[in-house]
Amino acid sequence: MKAIKLSLITLAIVALAGCSTIRPFGDTKIKQEATVTDTINKSFTNIPSPAGPAITVAVYGFKDLTGQRKPSSTLSLFSTAVTQGAEAYLMKSLQEVGNRQWFTVVERVGLDNLLKERQMIKQTREIYEGANAKPLPPLQMAGVILEGGIIDYNSNTLTGGTGARVFGIGTQTAYTQDVVVISLRLVSVQTGEVLTTVTTEKNLLSTADGATALKFFNQATQAFEFDSSQTFNEPGNYALRSAIETAVIELIKKGERTGLWQFKEKSNELVQTQTKTQESTKVIPAPQQSGSRKDNGAEKTPVSGAVDSNGKPIQTTQ
Repeated sequence: MKAIKLSLITLAIVALAGCSTIRPFGDTKIKQEATVTDTINKSFTNIPSPAGPAITVAVYGFKDLTGQRKPSSTLSLFSTAVTQGAEAYLMKSLQEVGNRQWFTVVERVGLDNLLKERQMIKQTREIYEGANAKPLPPLQMAGVILEGGIIDYNSNTLTGGTGARVFGIGTQTAYTQDVVVISLRLVSVQTGEVLTTVTTEKNLLSTADGATALKFFNQATQAFEFDSSQTFNEPGNYALRSAIETAVIELIKKGERTGLWQFKEKSNELVQTQTKTQESTKVIPAPQQSGSRKDNGAEKTPVSGAVDSNGKPIQTTQ
């Protein structure tokens, strides 16, 4: 009888932990190689092409404006909740959106390094070539600037969990949710006007699943215990990248709606519609007939295309 009970307990534990990933004891060797990060938003490359040339944009930074530290229920951590180099994600998104046809990004984050390098090249050329040294080409100027940053990060906006145990065997699950909010604004270099602003937010979900079993035998002198758990924390950089890509897509769509630029497909459709309208409203003058004559003081002119049963033109008075 005891063997049957033990077998049933073992089968129940295997069934409960069947969906979990059980790692082997001891050292685990990491064999996965480094991979190139791809875009997260599926519609990132499906944005229509612009009607004109690519827009030259400058990004001076995309800072963490939240001041939030990494959340912890037991320790006081000094690590920040979000990355401090989010401008790298923003520039990558601007370059790759719409198959690299929308924006030309110029370097402004490391502008000091760029100017120092150009100065070194200029001085070296003047030393070896003299006053006739070939000058460097001018830096490419931007027509608009993208400003903004990570403006909010809220921890534990939603927490909860459930669990059940029968005869010492049960499962439990717990979850927590964080929210990160970013803002992008497009600023005109010539006038300083804020052309458009976009704000997006992304949830970060963390879950913990587990299965436990505790059973006593031989008048509580022997015990059988089993515990299995698995925790998943959505990476903060994944949520931030997703929010930035969504903001870039919405920035393009909002700019098209407000008339800052046009999509190539809609521009072609507008030209075709205007052409068809002009052709349909074009007035074709009637041909002039030279065989007119007068009868009883009234001028009679044959109407083009009007004939009698014998094929002769019908004379009508105009």
